[in-house]
Parts: sequence; structure tokens; C-alpha cells
Amino acid sequence: MGILTCPFPVTASSHSDTPLPSKSSTFFSSSLFSQTTLPSVHSLTPPSSRQHDHQTSVLHHQCLATLRGHSSYVFSLALAGNLLYSGSSNREIRAWSRDPSAHPHSTNNIDVAISNIGAVKSLVIMGDKLFSAHQDCKIRVWKIDNDNNVHQKYNCIATLPTMNDRFLRFFSGKNYVQVRRHKKCTWVHHVDNISALAISRDGSLLFSSSWDRTFKVWRTSDFRCLESVSNAHDDAINAIISSNDGFVYTGSADKKIKVWKKQAREKKHSLVTTMERHKSAVNALAISTDGCVLYSGACDRSVLVWERDTSNISGGTGGHTVVADVLRGHTEAILCLAVVLDLVCSGSADSTVRVWRREEKNNYSCLSVLEGHRRPVKCLTAAIDNGDNNGGGASDSIIDLKKKKETE
Repeated sequence: MGILTCPFPVTASSHSDTPLPSKSSTFFSSSLFSQTTLPSVHSLTPPSSRQHDHQTSVLHHQCLATLRGHSSYVFSLALAGNLLYSGSSNREIRAWSRDPSAHPHSTNNIDVAISNIGAVKSLVIMGDKLFSAHQDCKIRVWKIDNDNNVHQKYNCIATLPTMNDRFLRFFSGKNYVQVRRHKKCTWVHHVDNISALAISRDGSLLFSSSWDRTFKVWRTSDFRCLESVSNAHDDAINAIISSNDGFVYTGSADKKIKVWKKQAREKKHSLVTTMERHKSAVNALAISTDGCVLYSGACDRSVLVWERDTSNISGGTGGHTVVADVLRGHTEAILCLAVVLDLVCSGSADSTVRVWRREEKNNYSCLSVLEGHRRPVKCLTAAIDNGDNNGGGASDSIIDLKKKKETE
């Protein structure tokens, strides 16, 4: 088994000229249907700023390239150096060059890159290791050989939980938990789809969330499962992120966002606070670089902006208890979020990506609506392009893939 490094087939086009087909009602699962949006939250944007928002929202963006090769839905994306990694529902993980001119005349004629494992639900990179979460309830660790930056090699060095981890807990009854009416397994196992992965700031810990309503903590040095928080939510956990100051955030289909932290001299993460303002399932979470702002997207078609309440930090709440603003505009469920500098990108089941800018006094304006996808935008990733553009400095570069099936 291995990961295929793909050339970058390019199709340059303007998305504004791309006709969008009508959506088939049979395509969307019940979890993607949008529900009634939130009641109005007092906006922090004064009338003068709203006029400015309207002016900046007419910016046009052009599609630089379309990456083709997956034959099924794209579920996950991750950026590392010059490569973009993508994982799909047909068990593929592909690596693409971020430079559209790297292989302008190449085509992809290789079939499945990884076989016999579940759909790839989430990807994260840490140094020379790629972590992938799968529908078969396992996490796989891939060692990246960086000797050749064009055709890299990938070896699966571990599957979590590891055999050693399972063996150590096999004989003691206290290590078993009830997962179904007549079935038990050790607590190191996820027993449903693994929905998301996150890495701690120092890279020592890997967090995984699952539809089994638990999240687990893994040590990246030896891949041992250190902790499992059972019944963390009342329904499937769809998103998990870790902040630089040690807080862990989980978003669930139970409409709640929960904040967790391992306090000093404690061995396990404990619940800090529960944030309840969404009116339907929470699908995506993202956090600003400085850790002061949390963004959450849900099936209620809104992106909530949570800001630190400094008066509560001393009480151990983590500060993310105040809804400062609501970003509206999508017509269907929010499925993914990405933050880079002062930009917030939201992908939706309405097949569009919206780019929002955080401005002075924490006002937000919608800079652009990126159209052209023909299916729900399931995943997003973003990075700063430090290349020189027309003599300018750094520019914002957004790379996104849709949840798609090219055979349709």
C-alpha cells in the first residue's frame, strides 16, 4: 500500500461563467438539509461598515486550476510544504503539487492509491508523518520520505489502536466498555466513523473524534492511546480542534460545542463549558491564529463567531462563551471552515465557498462568493502564498476541493 503522488492536470476557467446544474433532491442525505436559521443576534457592524461590506463583496476571483483524478467524493484535505493531500470516499489518498505549472501536460492514469481500507474522513500532517482517519474506525500513520520532492514515498508505519495497545488492555475487564447491546470492546477502539483529527500545538498529542460520541487522545511518539472521553456528547461528534493554549473544542450533531482542558496535575481532560446557540447539528470548527476567536458552522446555515469573554477566563471557562457575530449568506448547511490570517472561508452544501474578512473592531464583510462546484463543498484548507505576484508581497491563496463524484 502507498500514496500516489499525482501530477497537476490543470483546467483554467472563470467560475463566474460556469453554469450550475439544479440540485437533485436524491443527492443530499438528511444530515445535509438546512434548518431554520438562528434568531437575529445583534450585529457589531455599524451602518457605515455595512455599506463598505457591500462594496467589497463584489470582488471577483478566478479559478486557477481544477484537480482531477479522484473517482469519488473528496472528504479531506491537508497542506504540507509544496504538496496538497486529498482523501476520498473510495479509500484513496493522493498527493498533488501546489504549483499549477509543475506538470502542465501530464495526466493521471493510475487507479486506486490505497486499497482495502475505509473512506478517508480526515487528514493531518505533523513533520514527516501523515495521519489519516478512516471509516473503518482506525487511524493510520504514514511515514513520508522527503528524499524526492516530486515522487515521494509513503509507508504505513502504524494503525491505531496499535497491536501493543490492544494487547496491554486485552486481559483486564475494567478496560472494556459497552458499545452495543451485546458487544463490548476495549476503550482504545473507536466503534464508528472517525470524523476528525487534530494535533496539539507542541505536536505531542493527536486528538480524534468519532460518531461514537467519544474523542480520544493519542501520544504521537509511540502512538499509544492515553485517554478516551466517553459520552462526550449526546450525538455524533463531527469536529474537533485544539487551541494553542491547551483547550480542545468539539462540535456535535447534538447542536452543542463543548470546551475541554486537562488542568494542572490532572491526568484527563475535563469539561470546561458547553456552548449552545446553534439550532441544528454543528459540522465544522475553526480557530483564529491568536486563539481569541472560535468559528462554528452548522446545518442552520450560519457561521457563529465566538469571542473570549475575559471576565470568565479567571473562572476557567476558556472565554469562548460569547457570540459576537453571525455570518450569514449561505443558503444551505455549513460543512467546513478554514481560517488564515484575517480571512475566514466557509464551504456549504449550497456548492459555494464564501470568503469573509475580519476587519477593525471585529466587524466582518463577505469579500467573495466562489461558485463553480457542482456538489456540496465538504472540505477546505488555506495557506499563505509567499510567492511574488506582480512585484507585490505575500498574497492569500485558498485551495479547496469539493465533495464530488466525477463519474456522475
